[in-house]
Amino acid sequence: MQTRIQGTTMPVLDVQLDPNESVFSESGELSWMTASIQMTTHTQMGGGGGMFGVLKRVAGGGSIFMTEYRAWQYPGEVSFATKVPGHIVPVEVGPGQEYLVHRHGFLCATPQVNISVGFQQSLGAGIFGGDGFLLQKISGLGMAWLELSGELIVKNLAPGEMLRVHPGHVGAFQASVSFQITTVPGIKNMIFGGDGLFLAQLVGPGTVWLQTLPISRLAHQISEYLPRVEGRQVGPAAGGALLGGIVGSILSGDR
Repeated sequence: MQTRIQGTTMPVLDVQLDPNESVFSESGELSWMTASIQMTTHTQMGGGGGMFGVLKRVAGGGSIFMTEYRAWQYPGEVSFATKVPGHIVPVEVGPGQEYLVHRHGFLCATPQVNISVGFQQSLGAGIFGGDGFLLQKISGLGMAWLELSGELIVKNLAPGEMLRVHPGHVGAFQASVSFQITTVPGIKNMIFGGDGLFLAQLVGPGTVWLQTLPISRLAHQISEYLPRVEGRQVGPAAGGALLGGIVGSILSGDR
């Protein structure tokens, strides 16, 4: 197996497979492939784990179905492009080399890599859409490729060194890093600071990959330019929409 990452702003991962070699990804990640590649969609990939493994993967923000791309009689190539401007990061997975990645950060991996839930905190179901803040855990044995949005900032934390980050900017980190969600200190900071209610607290040792463009923040910026339906709501619905807008602006609900 040989791989290369092409491009700059919107990179693509090209995976060259010898006969009987394979990689897998979540369904819908494929960009293009040669004719010698065979696709097979499964509910169990990445080391198996049965139905319990499937449920853990879904709980971690993944999909029920995974797709395997295998070269059969002849070598072939399969490619995966990023969905937003950003970077593709290769990581080697093995004992003592496990990772936690943001819920949409897994791109693809070799067959013996496992995907499961790594961290989940509701943060108020009514405010954050019911699923809160989620991280996927990447373990097992092999290679995995992560998709991180925007520019990439790498921090190597020493033992006990702490970093506080807006949750949306957490791209990935080694499992040796301690992680928890904390509230922004001070009532005035929470209400008027404009940075949301929550911060991610990471404590070394280990490597942290920060992304400068959280997908939720990008979606919020684009939404201002989308066409709006003529007319306005009245009554309770209008009041609910107004309240939701105010709460959303205060909380900056990037996940």
